[in-house]
Amino acid sequence: MNDILKTYNVSRETITKLKAYESMVKDWNNKFNLVSKSSVEELWNRHIIDSVQLIQFIKLTDKVLYDFGSGAGFPAIVLAIIAEQLFPDLTINLVESIGKKVIFLNTVKKELELNNINVWHNRIENLKIPEVDIISSRALASLPKLLEYSYPFCKRETRLIFPKGESWENEVSQAKQQWSFDFENIQSVTNNSGHILNISNLRRKKW
Repeated sequence: MNDILKTYNVSRETITKLKAYESMVKDWNNKFNLVSKSSVEELWNRHIIDSVQLIQFIKLTDKVLYDFGSGAGFPAIVLAIIAEQLFPDLTINLVESIGKKVIFLNTVKKELELNNINVWHNRIENLKIPEVDIISSRALASLPKLLEYSYPFCKRETRLIFPKGESWENEVSQAKQQWSFDFENIQSVTNNSGHILNISNLRRKKW
């Protein structure tokens, strides 16, 4: 699974910071229940490498990424750590409504000196932000709900990057009842039943 890090020529310093983040998640998990206990032992592959693969969807011209329901920071913290090296002009905004998780995210930001992120303690429905380049979200909601959340912040070129499981086709079918959009489906490198939806040109259907 570390081959994907080689693919992007991730530096030794970046990997060291990813390892430090992994340790923080493990240290805090008993108290804050950041990730399921069953996945802690597989944290590197199941959460960190799973997040790393989303780097393929970021462009050098991107300036603003919003991550909805950031939780323990997957994928946003992982992307921010790598973006320091590969995408220095990108600002990553983490939106999380649960206070204890916001505390953790702010601690990670401070201890790892991640100056390219902002942590917002807010509900997505209450956000008042301009249109953005990328929106990501991992394990937050069904695709129709994610599109509803994302639509107010989308311009035509905005890409929506949503990791999904084996039910992705059903979710796309449901979403197509209310929305028009272009998308590509990419097989996950960490899970045979995992997929990543790269959605653009989101439009609400008119009846």
